[in-house]
Amino acid sequence: MAQDINWFPGHMRKALNDTKENLKAVDVVYETCDARIPYSSRNPELDKIIGSKPRIVLLNKSDLADPDKTLRWISYLKENGTYSVALEANRKKGIDKLIKLTNEICSDMLNRAREKGREGKTVKVMVVGVPNTGKSTLINGLCGRKVAITGNKPGVTRAPKWIRTDSGLDLMDMPGVLWPKIGTKRSQLVLTATGAVKSEVTDSTEVAYNAINLLCELYPALMEDRYKIEIYEGQDEYDRFLEMGKKRGCLMSGGRVDEDRFANLFLDDLKSGRIGRITLEAADRPEA
Repeated sequence: MAQDINWFPGHMRKALNDTKENLKAVDVVYETCDARIPYSSRNPELDKIIGSKPRIVLLNKSDLADPDKTLRWISYLKENGTYSVALEANRKKGIDKLIKLTNEICSDMLNRAREKGREGKTVKVMVVGVPNTGKSTLINGLCGRKVAITGNKPGVTRAPKWIRTDSGLDLMDMPGVLWPKIGTKRSQLVLTATGAVKSEVTDSTEVAYNAINLLCELYPALMEDRYKIEIYEGQDEYDRFLEMGKKRGCLMSGGRVDEDRFANLFLDDLKSGRIGRITLEAADRPEA
């Protein structure tokens, strides 16, 4: 990508500072990430702040991800000493498993509380992650009711707040945060294409063009089926982009392809899962 994409408004710096300041008040951290990009959707600044505090990485939106690759990511994280759970927070799938794992991790603390007569002690959990990875949806699922504002765009939660659940958890909902300089062009691309970066600070047509090329490489059959095209070696990428736009009816007067309209249509397809279940990063070579 020619465009260098970074989005780090002032409230994100404050959120990182708030995370560091409030970490001592919690027993465990839930770190949400997008199961389609489990490497790029984990903030390295959060990793430094959380340190040795017990943590569970939540591969959310797993219903949109390649199921085989999600299983490989869970194995990879386990091999590296990290607890993880695959979630479909919007459908509450994986919530029971998450609560059970949380109680297992905190069992010593809970047992000590019982011994001191403190029955019903809650586990205090901080919920962190990059924007648009489903933190608020997860919190609503854990509470069994809508207590956090959700939206299919980044930056919905802007300040930390405590929320009590009926499952023995007290949740601290933190704003979604990126980091000052997103490392690689590949990470910039996949974070933007999946909706973690505000669309207003990007060139949607360039993002869509590069994401299409990546998906044609990783999932050619899904792309051929969705856009009714043929993908072959040596194909001109721009001609393919125009053909896809034409097949989807994104035409202007004179038969020219409306590139911006098709780009936005494609990105909406990608974010909503209409292309199919895809994962853009492999556990054995996450940066590739």
